[in-house]
Amino acid sequence: MELTAWLSLVSICILGAITPGPSLAVILKHTINGGRANGLCASITHGLAIAVYALLTVLGMAIIITNTPWLFNLIKYAGAAFLLFLAFKALTAQAQNTTQEQRLIPVTLWQSGREGFLIAFLNPKIALFFLALFSQFIDLNAGWQQKLIMVGTVSAIDTFWYCLIAVVLSRSGLLTSLRQNSHIIDKITGIALLAVTVRVLI
Repeated sequence: MELTAWLSLVSICILGAITPGPSLAVILKHTINGGRANGLCASITHGLAIAVYALLTVLGMAIIITNTPWLFNLIKYAGAAFLLFLAFKALTAQAQNTTQEQRLIPVTLWQSGREGFLIAFLNPKIALFFLALFSQFIDLNAGWQQKLIMVGTVSAIDTFWYCLIAVVLSRSGLLTSLRQNSHIIDKITGIALLAVTVRVLI
């Protein structure tokens, strides 16, 4: 892959990663509730899900998904159900007291990793995004090296961006302020997830 083409791919992936959406809400939630380790775990598994979609795309599986209505709809509605579940949890979360012990909500790395992965994997629009994106940079004769570079690039950018968010948000002063206002953040997150769910179903 030529350097100019790779830089174009990088720029588009950066814009895609930094666009606020349900993924950001999930990373924010787990960083606030569990701390840096949980935020990083959710970020890494989110990047893994992105890598899976990118790999499926370069292998041609995304075409099968988008051209098989029942499979696309299955993923679409599973993703919508998961978003509704997250929205319900956020909207029904109770306000926390301000003592350090009570501010820390028990959340395991497994929960963070699972939600980080699923919020990306259950979004079929990611398949459409990669299908549209990769079609501009890959040809039928592309070797496995080029495909590997493309998959690695999109996954690394996504993982780095959300890990950066988790690290910045987990700084003691900022994290304390976020935890003190977590009930407000939960409600905003819940409303945002509901809005995203509506967009997914339309």
